[in-house]
Amino acid sequence: MLAPPLPPAAVRFDQVDKTYVGARGAFKALDGVSFEIAPGEFFGLLGPNGAGKTTLISILAGLARASRGRVAVMGHDVVADYAAARRALGIVPQELVFDPFFSVRETLRIQSGYFGIRHNDAWIDELLAELGLADKAGANMRQLSGGMKRRVLVAQALVHRPPVIVLDEPTAGVDVELRQTLWHFIARLNRQGHTVLLTTHYLEEAEALCGRIAMLKQGRVVALDRTSALLAGRASTMLRFKTDSALPPAVAAVSRVTGRIVQAQAHDAAEVEALLAALRAGGVKVEDLEIGRADLEDVFLEIMQEGVSA
Repeated sequence: MLAPPLPPAAVRFDQVDKTYVGARGAFKALDGVSFEIAPGEFFGLLGPNGAGKTTLISILAGLARASRGRVAVMGHDVVADYAAARRALGIVPQELVFDPFFSVRETLRIQSGYFGIRHNDAWIDELLAELGLADKAGANMRQLSGGMKRRVLVAQALVHRPPVIVLDEPTAGVDVELRQTLWHFIARLNRQGHTVLLTTHYLEEAEALCGRIAMLKQGRVVALDRTSALLAGRASTMLRFKTDSALPPAVAAVSRVTGRIVQAQAHDAAEVEALLAALRAGGVKVEDLEIGRADLEDVFLEIMQEGVSA
């Protein structure tokens, strides 16, 4: 007896290239990007500015077209079957884009209409309540603060109950309350089976939320693994301390310095001992010394400092 076919990937990128041609010549924003996101995953897409994250999401959303390769959402090609692919997506963009002439509730009803959905006030009410917008339902969009507008963008992305949710820097510049409210709600939707694709510069969020992560650099995937494996496979120990002194070259070579705070990387106890010995020999005055495990930010910076393989 044959096994039943596996469900399609929630999101699939297959050898995606994107080249822009301008007055200064051609620029390759994406170079052979391939990976799949399984249904129900909470997946992180990370990379520095200019790595290609926004371009990849624009292609996924149908706002740009790949120069080569294919992209599919829930088995629907984003070019050949655009309408079905777009219905399966709910996208929270980076930019605060809104129509200033409608109330919050009217905005969500209009967004529902784009997907042919009517009489969904119960779901709209639930979105408003979950995102802390219930008391703003009748307020005009232009009267809202930036954080409240961001909440409306999230509600708009979810109003048609998409199986795949794309969050493009959703908490950039917002307060702690909104971040907690948003992640509580999104985590609940993920537990219910929704697939989530997150891009963020808050790497502590990605570490806490994402089961698997892809990292982009110069338009190419340079890391793709479970979050736990990425953390385990890199430097496992970090020395963190404060100092006003110049670091010895041996310490500076493996350190990240932010103001007075130094984070030095070590792979084992012998390296920790060698770093401490170098600090003592250099006469470095150390304050608030801590020894702990590397976090995703440490791993991210280490990977980004490596070259892109040919």
